Amino acid sequence: MRRFHSYGPVDPEEHFCVPRRALIEQCVEQLLGAPDKGGHYFTIWAPRQTGKTWLMRRAAAELRARHGDRFLVGTMSMQGVVLKEGNADEAFLRYAPSLVRRTFKRTIPQPPDWQGWLELFSSAGNVFDRPLLLFIDEFDKLPRAVIDRLIELFRDMYLDRENFLLHGLALVGVRAVLGVDSDRGSPFNVQRSLHVPNLNHDEVADMYRQYQQESGQVIDPAVVERVHEVTRGQPGLVSWFGELLTEKYNLGRDRTIALREWSATYGAASRVEPNNTVLNLLKKAQGSYRRQVVELFARADVPFSIDAPWCSYLYLNGIIDYEDSIAPSGETLQVCRFSSPFIQHRLYNALSSDLVRGTGVPTLDPLDELTDVFAPAGLNVPALLARYRDYLGRLRQRGIDPWQGQPRREDLHLTEAVGHFHLYAWLWDVVGRECIISPEFPTGNGKVDLILTYEGRPALIEVKSLEKRSRLGAYRRQTAAYAQNKGLAAAALALFVPTQDEAVLRELSGEEDVGGVRVTTVAIG
Repeated sequence: MRRFHSYGPVDPEEHFCVPRRALIEQCVEQLLGAPDKGGHYFTIWAPRQTGKTWLMRRAAAELRARHGDRFLVGTMSMQGVVLKEGNADEAFLRYAPSLVRRTFKRTIPQPPDWQGWLELFSSAGNVFDRPLLLFIDEFDKLPRAVIDRLIELFRDMYLDRENFLLHGLALVGVRAVLGVDSDRGSPFNVQRSLHVPNLNHDEVADMYRQYQQESGQVIDPAVVERVHEVTRGQPGLVSWFGELLTEKYNLGRDRTIALREWSATYGAASRVEPNNTVLNLLKKAQGSYRRQVVELFARADVPFSIDAPWCSYLYLNGIIDYEDSIAPSGETLQVCRFSSPFIQHRLYNALSSDLVRGTGVPTLDPLDELTDVFAPAGLNVPALLARYRDYLGRLRQRGIDPWQGQPRREDLHLTEAVGHFHLYAWLWDVVGRECIISPEFPTGNGKVDLILTYEGRPALIEVKSLEKRSRLGAYRRQTAAYAQNKGLAAAALALFVPTQDEAVLRELSGEEDVGGVRVTTVAIG
């Protein structure tokens, strides 16, 4: 029986996958172009683990089957080509005979220089006897200087194609293929780039339908809906959740994989299961553009622009996406969104993880048994938030500023996201064993509900950073609306305030009935 596979290209004979015929056909047509005149030189791009190499192999197989007597079809990979920047040109040329031998089964001498590499593809040469259709995979693996040199030579061939046998060329990668890392810009006409999209809802459902047919195990349709919802169809993540659900966390094929099994699997994927693709994304997101990532948790209206270096970097690496938004003027704008709720959740965990550790100050008084927090009527969230205020007070007494170095708004107040991250990390440390603590992202950005579930009963914390006192009523109404949407009669508003004046904090705190919901505001200095 086949299985789900999330590392490397899928094999339809061994792994569950979808045919994506239209995408393959688009790739074939772009490479082939007009067979009698010339094909296209173009780029295939997408984040890692989205199916680029699979698409390349499927398109190459189609081209060989249809036109193998007329064209030589080759798939060249730069995966194993390790070059140092210092002498990268010379090192690449040393690799050239091996690349040609593995790709086209031709033996050539080492080109003496880049002109010698160019002449390999000459129609007057003796290396190839037919026009070539060439895919170059993992193009980003090459040093920037080599990428620039190769693109320059490929452009020369394209403009003088009657003297060269390179009929069609597809460069496969993430960023370099679009020229974003090069002073020379795009390697070819950007309009000829082919983006590998995520799987749509029907394609995700089809993969899980294949599993059910071959295994005989039933998967609740609601589980498939959740897989598509949290991954937004990202192929690597869809298959990874398939692996976890049907193998590691499968309680037996005689049992239906239902929402309960999904919840356990999703929790493990969020906290304990390693995934190289996800870890790579987290590392990139916490690098040079960490401030912009944090801002996305605080605002829902960050404009998307492919011209902004931070935006293009996060987008092309699969960390963010964009969606249309209607401005007050009626104009349609594009705003940033995280690529999927799961990636947003993992980023939230990662950005929160180290905030309350390493201070030497206990997150909770060791003698505090939290008897009023874990009350018979359910979780007493305001009492829990009072402990959080006490913890911040102990930090201040020790001269420790937990907000030092954290991102701030233009008015120098802390961004709302910082409060989210710090409170979430503290909650995990204090009640993570007794409660399920789930950040929820109803709008994709700009708002996070913290849901604490204790003995099967949920409680809600809405976190806000006070910009001006006049906004407090709106924050309370917003909190009440979120609670009503969850079917809850009470909710807590954790209000971060840029002051330590206890009189002000007491004035802003309190309990109020808002539309039938008991909203308790806890102001936190």
